[in-house]
Amino acid sequence: MSTAELKRTASQVRRDIVRMVHAQQSGHPGGSLGCTDFLTALYFKVLKHDPAFNMDGKGEDLFFLSNGHISPVFYSVLARSGYFDIKELATFRMINSRLQGHPTTHEHLPGIRIASGSLGQGMSVAIGAALSKKYNNDDRIVYSLHGDGELQEGQNWEAIMFAAHNKVDNYIATIDVNGQQIDGPLNKVLNLDSLEDKFKAFHWTVLHMDGHNMDEIVATLEHAKTLTKQGKPIVILMKTIMGKGVDFMETGHEWHGIAPNDAQLENALGQLEMTLGDF
Repeated sequence: MSTAELKRTASQVRRDIVRMVHAQQSGHPGGSLGCTDFLTALYFKVLKHDPAFNMDGKGEDLFFLSNGHISPVFYSVLARSGYFDIKELATFRMINSRLQGHPTTHEHLPGIRIASGSLGQGMSVAIGAALSKKYNNDDRIVYSLHGDGELQEGQNWEAIMFAAHNKVDNYIATIDVNGQQIDGPLNKVLNLDSLEDKFKAFHWTVLHMDGHNMDEIVATLEHAKTLTKQGKPIVILMKTIMGKGVDFMETGHEWHGIAPNDAQLENALGQLEMTLGDF
């Protein structure tokens, strides 16, 4: 896709997010909207993947969503890229739906490789998948996405240390650096100080990008690919705004996990162009 096409797709994904969360009056719109541009660029431009979906992922790039509460954006991107019918988005968070609030594997939804949302575990899984590819001479890349608040979980730092020690250099992790979490600003809940300094101290290659500049997202991801197979895991620190695209949701942590009412939904949809057709 061209940059213009990626932006148009991202606008539709944002519409999907607010409509899905509104319909059930449950879900996490803030982080979903903030990560929309990244996941759109990844799935529609960068990732080498097959929507026919083979669980073992041989010969494909793999993506693992660690901060599984932002499932609305993940489900929308998967549906819009052909993993399942977009009409299924209307079943989000319904009883017996395959689209639960946090992604699960029990429902056998194409595109979902792990149950996620128990924060702090996704990096360990992604590193295991990356090692498996190395051992099986599969030259594809493993990607993952994490919240910055999620890095308050200690398991991440064991994984970060392990990946560097074992030269897991076919792995690109992205951190959503929005500075917010459910209880408030990250620096007030449990300050992480400089993530760049921390990852460099653990011997990772560190990149930065603006998570709302589509050209920069694509360029950074493509650059990260050129740095693989050089003995170090790679992390991209992605600056985003929680609730991006809907002005009244961009104010802070409050929209981490609440749903818009009817009037707020209409306001949000009025700010987001329908480019591909709603589900």
